[in-house]
Amino acid sequence: MKVYKFPKLLLILLLSLITITSCQKDESYNDNGEQQENIPNTFSEYYGNQISRDFLGNIIDINKNPIEGATITIGSQTATTDSNGVFIINNASVNERFGYVKAEKEGYIHGSRSVVPSNGTNKVTIMLLEATVVGSVNSGVSETITASDGSSVSFDGNFKNEDGTAYTGSVDVIMHHLDPADEDMAMQMPGMLYAENEDGAERMLQTLGMLAVELRGENGEDLNLADGSTSEIRIPVDASLMNIAPATIPLWSFDEVNGYWKEEGEAILQGNMYVGTVSHFSFWNCDIPAEAVTLCVTATDEESNPLTNLYVTITSATFGTRSGYINDNGEVCGFVPSNETLEINIYSYDFCTDLPIYTETIGPFSADSSISIVIPENTDIIAETITGIFNTCNGDPVIDGYVQLSYGNQTFTDAVSDGNFEISLLRCAENNSFTVQGSDYVNLQTTDSISYTFTTPLTDIGTITACNAVTEFIQYTIDDEEPVFIFENISANFYTESPNFEGPTIDIFASSSDQENCYYMYGVLNDPDYLGTYDNYVFNGIPGDTGFFIGECLSVSDTNNNIVYNLSVLGEVGEYIDINFSGSYEDFEGNPKTINGVVHVLRDN
Repeated sequence: MKVYKFPKLLLILLLSLITITSCQKDESYNDNGEQQENIPNTFSEYYGNQISRDFLGNIIDINKNPIEGATITIGSQTATTDSNGVFIINNASVNERFGYVKAEKEGYIHGSRSVVPSNGTNKVTIMLLEATVVGSVNSGVSETITASDGSSVSFDGNFKNEDGTAYTGSVDVIMHHLDPADEDMAMQMPGMLYAENEDGAERMLQTLGMLAVELRGENGEDLNLADGSTSEIRIPVDASLMNIAPATIPLWSFDEVNGYWKEEGEAILQGNMYVGTVSHFSFWNCDIPAEAVTLCVTATDEESNPLTNLYVTITSATFGTRSGYINDNGEVCGFVPSNETLEINIYSYDFCTDLPIYTETIGPFSADSSISIVIPENTDIIAETITGIFNTCNGDPVIDGYVQLSYGNQTFTDAVSDGNFEISLLRCAENNSFTVQGSDYVNLQTTDSISYTFTTPLTDIGTITACNAVTEFIQYTIDDEEPVFIFENISANFYTESPNFEGPTIDIFASSSDQENCYYMYGVLNDPDYLGTYDNYVFNGIPGDTGFFIGECLSVSDTNNNIVYNLSVLGEVGEYIDINFSGSYEDFEGNPKTINGVVHVLRDN
């Protein structure tokens, strides 16, 4: 069993565990010999060269439910989210230091995410805010709309249509205050905290609060303030941030076309409110700016294997915390403040504990940098890798789809392009079960959600097939032969008492419609803890023995039988029984064999 240990003494191991590579930032000196920043002629020159990267993401609402039918745009490529709120865009055209993902759905404010693209699949989550009308005003009348949290917008009554012509009539005001103290804010805000200041230089931002405002006409048309008109906005500051809130702070508006913030004016702190004047509406942001560099973090174990699906935070005492998830290549990238000492914390994705599994002081960084972190072993957290094959309903490999693994309260998603998938994670020692569901993005077919038990450190779940019409199935593979599937004539029964065996039993029988394949499984279970791991059952008449037997239809003998069975779900009548199994054995002719399979059947009795 591979485990990872993260002692507190790790804090002193920086020099031995971190390797830094960097490229120098473009700087020059003025006539007085003072170092000064070189600002390019156009902001996009900061982005670096154009590259192609793969993206996989999910779009959710404020209750974290998936949003189906959202339109996703990256450059010139578009996609639509499926019933799980998932989208896939491969080979998207982005830049080395900047990529921009837009999400639109009727009934929601436009959402987006900007990223520093990493190698492998870039995974993003965007939480769309409902386009809820907070109040209405009328053209020609000065009015103020105030939300329940105290945020407000004042209007002078002058509005325009998208083509610039004057608008008259009623105006619906959609407004959302985004509070940095809300843990969901990072998913709700547009882009990332990356900006162009009034001098045209790039900056990263520490937000003290945002306000999203959209205006709609009587027929649902988009409106904005008329040329020459202004509005006063008031943005609350959370009590936890008042100690760092300056008396005057720059205001930034979000550029929805280009995907970054632009400095426009300033706001003044009045009590616990920042008050400023704006000339148009989108998202507005009260932020402290800092010079920025990119930082990529790669995490591996002591054997140089990449560790994936870990949550990373990087904190500056001056500019707050940035966070992200390590991708399938063990890498995460983002902007951090330059020339600042930083603290990096790495957490298990499932947050088995509130404490980080790795903490270190890093930096300062004066240039775009990459660091590699080696995570030592831990006896309380277990590394798992789950592999399998994902086929279409016709038995062909899925070439454009994904597999979702649910563990605890977290979901891991892996893109599938050749029928194979592999998901790695760190899990807690006390929880050893998970579910898997696959979605064929091209044919719009899905598998059922199937329960499994980890067989640490590698769990091969065999082949799963995307067929919506299939309600139950049995699948097994012997050696490297083609997988066998049985979808019909399945009988599954559970008995609390058996006339032939002591204790509860399961028997499952199935045969294909052409009678070429049959399957019989018999299990004698532990009482009263039915779920768990079982070995091969030998019919020797010894009371109290437990295990499973599959030798009636298949040539599976008891000799050198090392098949392990995991009973992960035993539902009521009409609900599912889930068993997965794998191992080696000898057939009745003494030939060594291997087998793995899945039983996902409805209980009849």
